[in-house]
Amino acid sequence: MNNLVLAYLGDAVYELYIREYLIRKGIAKVNELQNESMKYVTAKSQSMHLERLIDANFLTDSEIEMVKRGRNMSSHKSKTTDIITYKRSTGLECLIGSLKIDNNIKRIEEIMGFIVGE
Repeated sequence: MNNLVLAYLGDAVYELYIREYLIRKGIAKVNELQNESMKYVTAKSQSMHLERLIDANFLTDSEIEMVKRGRNMSSHKSKTTDIITYKRSTGLECLIGSLKIDNNIKRIEEIMGFIVGE
């Protein structure tokens, strides 16, 4: 499957997880939800969280390979961040999309739990 298609799916899965997480934390105001979500869903924050996952050796070798595949496929130029940050965030989204396609919900939850600090 095309890695950018996996990233497209991964973006939606990632954002849905973050939205549910914030709502379950008890945030009930939409403006506050939006502001808090920016700690997780921007290219800059996704790139930072990916770096944390890698530094902690949290990802398997095959997961890192999927991140690299997604990162290397990205050619879009972001208006809000540099291309390297954007490519890294696309790599994380590709990984999440790949896990979703494989129906590996448990691993998505582990990775997202690490990201949000649970």
